[in-house]
Amino acid sequence: MSRKNARTRSPQRRKDVLHSRGGHQANDFRCVSCRLDVSVTALGTAHRNHCPHCLASRHVDKRIPGDRAEACHGRMEALCMSVRQDGEWLIIHCCASCGELSANRVAGDDNPLALVRLATRPLADPRYASRLLYAV
Repeated sequence: MSRKNARTRSPQRRKDVLHSRGGHQANDFRCVSCRLDVSVTALGTAHRNHCPHCLASRHVDKRIPGDRAEACHGRMEALCMSVRQDGEWLIIHCCASCGELSANRVAGDDNPLALVRLATRPLADPRYASRLLYAV
């Protein structure tokens, strides 16, 4: 290609990362861990911020679920599970950037195998349970 043709070419258009009709939904997001495109609408939760496949999250909420006021935006890794007195399951996340812990409700479309793996992780590796005690 000659230099003249290179100068007259128009700049490359920005491509949509979702190569489907309609493109991005307003609040959908891409998982920071497995890169799955995640819809924010899910059964059992009004403010989805974790991936239903790998359970990873992003540090976006500051004080109130859904406020999206946190400036950190670090990667939140699923540490363990917790259960409320009413039987509802929670995923405990730890921010890789600032170390803050947060609890997120399990959504209806979360991967059941990933949830069971997370719940039984301390049983499979006793050293993991002791690391959790020191993280909190």
